Amino acid sequence: MSETLFDLHLSNAEIEAGIDDVLAAPNTEGRLEMIVRRPAVNAREVIKEAELDREQGLIGDNWLTRGSSRTENGLGHPEMQLNVMNYRFAELIAGSRERVPLAGDQLFVDLDLSGANLPPGTRLKVGDAVIEVTAIPHTGCKKFVERFGLDAMKFANSEFGRRHNLRGINAKVIEPGGVRTGDAVVVTSRPLAVGSS
Repeated sequence: MSETLFDLHLSNAEIEAGIDDVLAAPNTEGRLEMIVRRPAVNAREVIKEAELDREQGLIGDNWLTRGSSRTENGLGHPEMQLNVMNYRFAELIAGSRERVPLAGDQLFVDLDLSGANLPPGTRLKVGDAVIEVTAIPHTGCKKFVERFGLDAMKFANSEFGRRHNLRGINAKVIEPGGVRTGDAVVVTSRPLAVGSS
């Protein structure tokens, strides 16, 4: 990727100016805007369709072999199979669709990912597959700062950003199946609130 793809960093004020559009994302039925496969560290492939698998996550992605410090066997954490990010926020901080894959997530959706809308245990139908939101938080890393700037990282990891899961959410595959760019992303169930009957 060219240097210019890494050079665009928005200020906090510029992010705030675009946040209303991000918060206007639908909350029950959205759309799969982009699928990104990561065949190797720092490698990105924008693909039009993919297969989601219970054991391997997104087929061809390096989630499982890249591993996790959270697992005893060193393989990918089963509760972190898929990284899902709000496409509107990703495009806002990226500045263009071409830079969105730099975020490192696999599924970019036009959907409200806030904890109030999609608490852990929420299930989403994406194409032919069903995925479930997991409880492990998805947070930004050093690479996120390098690609999108310190202000973007601070905004995503602020109390406001965490409440709206602007950095994204983790999910796992419940029912395998094919997904395609443009597929509907539909909330099929949410966990019952504590104390509800």
